[in-house]
Amino acid sequence: MTFIVSLGGNIFKYIHADLQRSLYLKYGENASLTVLSKILGLINFRFWPILNYRASHFFYSNNCRFIARVFAIINFVIFGIEISPKCSIGGGLYLPHTQGTVIGAYSIGKNATIFQGVTLGSKKLDFHYLQSNRPIIGDDVLIGSGAKVLGGITIGSGVVVAANSLVLESLPDLAVAIGVPAKVHKIDT
Repeated sequence: MTFIVSLGGNIFKYIHADLQRSLYLKYGENASLTVLSKILGLINFRFWPILNYRASHFFYSNNCRFIARVFAIINFVIFGIEISPKCSIGGGLYLPHTQGTVIGAYSIGKNATIFQGVTLGSKKLDFHYLQSNRPIIGDDVLIGSGAKVLGGITIGSGVVVAANSLVLESLPDLAVAIGVPAKVHKIDT
């Protein structure tokens, strides 16, 4: 336990933020969040891929690459989601469904909601995981089912990417992007 706390106490901070957001989305802001509801949230089948990702990223960040890969493979085999251990994701991650999702962004901010069938990654083969080839996603972003966000672009905070959209260009904060290729439909104020 001392090893985990000394090397990355932040993992617990992120897991707590993920759990709090999951429970908030499930029960609303007025819900009484008891210890029992938090325990049930932790054993929720939809929360396990997030726990696996957090463990994978933790071990990757602490140069335990083999263990990181084991957690990533568990996510892929059991939950049908591929999340790179190299991708840094802020607290409050929510994955309503996971099948067919590939998360290979360079980084994702806090409170991201990513639906099934989403691909976040490079336009071309990128085994070196270069920031110039992978998207950077801001805070409070919602990415709809089947959306693709590709290349070294920046998605601003508060952005909504509509289902089945293809995003190939950077998006400003609060944009709503729709279509193939995605165009900014509006910017919320």
